[in-house]
Amino acid sequence: MGNCCATPGSPVEKNKKGQKKNKANPFYGDEYAVSNGSATTFKLRVLKELTGQDISSQYDLGRELGRGEFGVTYLCTDVNTGEKYACKSISKKKLRTAVDIEDVRREVEIMKHLPKHTNIVTLKDTYEDDDAVHIVMELCEGGELFDRIVARGHYTERAAAVVMRTIVEVVQMCHKHGVMHRDLKPENFLFGNKKENAPLKAIDFGLSVFFKPGERFNEIVGSPYYMAPEVLKRNYGPEVDVWSAGVILYILLCGVPPFWAETEQGVAQAIIRSVIDFKRDPWPKVSDNAKDLVKKMLNPDPKQRLTAQEVLEHPWLQNAKKAPNVPLGETVKARLKQFSVMNKLKKRALRVIAEHLSVEEVAGIKEAFDVMDTGKRGKINLEELRMGLQKLGQQIPDADLQILVEAADVDGDGTLNYGEFVAVSVHLRKMANDEHLHKAFAFFDLNQSGFLEIEDLRDSLNDEVDTSEEVINAIMLDVDTDKDGRISYEEFVAMMKAGTDWRKASRQYSRERFNSLSLKLMRDGSLQLGN
Repeated sequence: MGNCCATPGSPVEKNKKGQKKNKANPFYGDEYAVSNGSATTFKLRVLKELTGQDISSQYDLGRELGRGEFGVTYLCTDVNTGEKYACKSISKKKLRTAVDIEDVRREVEIMKHLPKHTNIVTLKDTYEDDDAVHIVMELCEGGELFDRIVARGHYTERAAAVVMRTIVEVVQMCHKHGVMHRDLKPENFLFGNKKENAPLKAIDFGLSVFFKPGERFNEIVGSPYYMAPEVLKRNYGPEVDVWSAGVILYILLCGVPPFWAETEQGVAQAIIRSVIDFKRDPWPKVSDNAKDLVKKMLNPDPKQRLTAQEVLEHPWLQNAKKAPNVPLGETVKARLKQFSVMNKLKKRALRVIAEHLSVEEVAGIKEAFDVMDTGKRGKINLEELRMGLQKLGQQIPDADLQILVEAADVDGDGTLNYGEFVAVSVHLRKMANDEHLHKAFAFFDLNQSGFLEIEDLRDSLNDEVDTSEEVINAIMLDVDTDKDGRISYEEFVAMMKAGTDWRKASRQYSRERFNSLSLKLMRDGSLQLGN
């Protein structure tokens, strides 16, 4: 589910143009009809086919695994077998247009359409109730791509080739079955488990679309640093996936993205110019074959760009096991590690928030717990907690509620027993506004100077991750936007609320901003529309 518009001739457009005034809205179904006296209203129906309406009858929703613009992904447990899965829950309140609804429907249809593949996450079940769509999928517990890379003793060109072969095989399979991914990036690939030989899996098809040979698209979607130039020109096809994979390959080999700037306009201009830097370290010691593949995947002319099949036939990937096994150097690992540590800095701050909220008595805790424990199992899951609080008149933002639940879930089973529920309840009245961010900032501000300095970051993260001086300095440079050598409270809040590193750029950039950006670039003459 992501920021994308309906394609010309898509079901949304056809319904808008072709339906008669008295024809039923395709997003409302009879099974969602509610009679109220003499009147009948229809509730929103998103999915065409679903496993059921009550997800709690089969699964317990536990801790949060990830968060996007429209949905939150939770750890979920099959109540009958105890097996663990991932559940992406999409709030219907956030589906404001027919296009949004069609996006969710298409994401599920694409996952059902693609054949079972070792490197693509498997769809398990789909549920839809009055409030949300729940997509239950295979759980990938092996962590993110970059985390695995930096955890290894050394990182080589050969290791990058193995990763790239997997990514391009996913692209090839998608294209073979008429699916364009449109949002390839490192964080959309997770390892299935923690074993050394764990499969790397594509996990997110929220911006993917079906396409036919020769069909062109004009919606500006995806993550800015991975966008092909023809996306900004609003005239593209499946070749954009090869470009995005080429950006990932460049990053795998040197640790930074090929097209980088401080502003959105600067990023777009760099993409349009498509000048690739092969001078910085470690490029002088990267093989000519690897550089040749990068150039051919990042060819700004989509007609000249390699297809997925041609990428797989390239000598560098054909001989992946013979690619140089010489370490690319500590600089590359440090760059990749910076992106990983930035996420851990945020998670540490969120945990501090939960741990330092002031305690306040709340009446009727036991009674509230009994009401929420609808299954009478002596524990409640996140969905039961959210719904119970709503009934009690307490509207807690999802992000704040998740902070509390993660802090209170001592046994880590994704649910709250009564003792853990008490820990959540006593904190609920102090979750307003930015008070919790002030507490987190104060935790990191060890000398109470009102600013976070290099020493503060180093001391705060020492027990979390093995951080080198270079990584800490790089994080400081990212967050310290006014470049005064320290992080103010305002800069800290900006990091927590918006995300400052390029890996988090995906859905924080709305299509309106990039639509207006492309228009501005065209007015400036730096962007020419393709034919």
